[in-house]
Amino acid sequence: MAVPRGRRSGTLDRPGALALGLGLLGLGYRLALVLLTVPGSNSDEATFGLVALHIADGRELPVFLYGQHYMGTVQSYLAAPLFLLFGAGWIPLRIPLLFLYAAFVYLVYRLTRRLYSPWLATFTVGVLALGGERVVRDQITAVGGRPEVKPAVLGLLLIALALGQRRTRHRHLAFGLFGLLAGLCVWDDWLVLPYLAVAFGVLSVGCWRDLLGPAGALLVAGFLVGVAPLVADNLTAPAGQDSISVLRQVSEGEEAATPGDDRLHGALLVGIPLATGLCRPEGCDPLEMTWGGLYLALLLAAGTLAVLGLARPARLDDVARTGATTRTGDTTRTGDSDRSGDALRAARVGYAARLALVLGAALTVAAYARSSLAGSTPLASARYLSILQISLPAVLWPLWLLARRAGRSGIPPPTRLAGILGAAVLALLVVMLVGPTGHLVGEIGTIRAEEREQRRLTRTLERAGVRAVYAEYWTCNRLVFVSRERVACAVLGENLRPGQDRYPAYPKRVGAAERPGFVFEAGGPADAAFQEHLRGSGVPARVIQVGRHRIYLPESTLRPPG
Repeated sequence: MAVPRGRRSGTLDRPGALALGLGLLGLGYRLALVLLTVPGSNSDEATFGLVALHIADGRELPVFLYGQHYMGTVQSYLAAPLFLLFGAGWIPLRIPLLFLYAAFVYLVYRLTRRLYSPWLATFTVGVLALGGERVVRDQITAVGGRPEVKPAVLGLLLIALALGQRRTRHRHLAFGLFGLLAGLCVWDDWLVLPYLAVAFGVLSVGCWRDLLGPAGALLVAGFLVGVAPLVADNLTAPAGQDSISVLRQVSEGEEAATPGDDRLHGALLVGIPLATGLCRPEGCDPLEMTWGGLYLALLLAAGTLAVLGLARPARLDDVARTGATTRTGDTTRTGDSDRSGDALRAARVGYAARLALVLGAALTVAAYARSSLAGSTPLASARYLSILQISLPAVLWPLWLLARRAGRSGIPPPTRLAGILGAAVLALLVVMLVGPTGHLVGEIGTIRAEEREQRRLTRTLERAGVRAVYAEYWTCNRLVFVSRERVACAVLGENLRPGQDRYPAYPKRVGAAERPGFVFEAGGPADAAFQEHLRGSGVPARVIQVGRHRIYLPESTLRPPG
């Protein structure tokens, strides 16, 4: 495999210039969405905002997201300085994610160009510029982990390539940086563990001797620095509140195990198309579902090509070593042999990186398919596959190789037909990605109206002098964040029993309030249960309708039943 070299003149070639244009279009599209608060906000994202608010105020320095003792708070720390400068809000919370998206696109272009071809790198940037609701939500909303670990993994692979191919002068610094990024990823989001494993594999292929010396010690030191917040918190966590115990509790608390067929269907035919942006949030049609099976076939083809590439340089390397041991005194031939050995080593590391992209995706899909969530709630849980975007170049490569044959002259008809088919699939993929992107643009008006309703709900409570309410989960923290904590909220479930309160201080404030209000979605189960509770209590209450929500303001103290 020839290792492409960058242009030393500092000017962009045609693939680079086109990639820059497509990347800027994708970034501009997402900037417009951020300014419009699209996709819509929710209470999960509001929790990250509240963490950032507390960091900016100097009140707390949390290691994990409130109520979730296994997800790091990198996004909140990135947003905190903007909260200090511009105040808390959805836009300052999301702006750092735009930079993470830009870094991801730039790094995926660099990696694809180095491993595959310049024009495939450009095509990949074009694909990533598109984005329906599912893809964009994972890129520019504070959803935890995924927006930052994707560029981090690409950075790890590029560092491993540079070290293995002897293309960096600051080798010790690069080893330390590799360890630091890996440690930060482990703290931030454990979903990335398969990719961390394969990135370390690439580093081992090219630098295993270095890892046995000072460079390995620097890598370990960097890793310990990156993972230090997780380690320190877990050492002081109460029994049963460490990350591993909490993750075990979450796993054991899932719904009853779903049949293997359902999990495979949810992972392959729903999860992969959703996570890669081909479907609308409501689900996938039969054509879109076929991408799941094709995705696995392309992974297999890309993996086979990578393995064959790894085997070929090994055989050539034997020849190079034989030539090197035949001493003739010809210094030119000795230099040529050294350069040949360097090229073969660089090729081997490159093919190892290609295989790493394949294995990272395969391991991620396999881990997701083992989860009950893949069978029970694939539409909601497909977000756990969003890191598959890292492996997009590897998946496209077999199709790209076929498509390049379509325009060649003097090739057999079957080969030309295969090339035309490959080009058609690539074109169809782009068309299928345009659909969800257009659908999200068409929903902007609806999403904006819903965001305005949330602000009206907050203002209505504040004007009524209400500073404490009970509400459902998807209303609560969102309400607290929009009000900048002027309104505290305690979560109630559909049966009016206490729900998932992520930050204990808020339900304490509500419990101490003399006359807390109640906010429910009109006509929902919790609303119906509260109306029955209200009738049984005999307490009169003023009712204010704000869009889809009802605000109940009892004239005397009223608490939820039980």
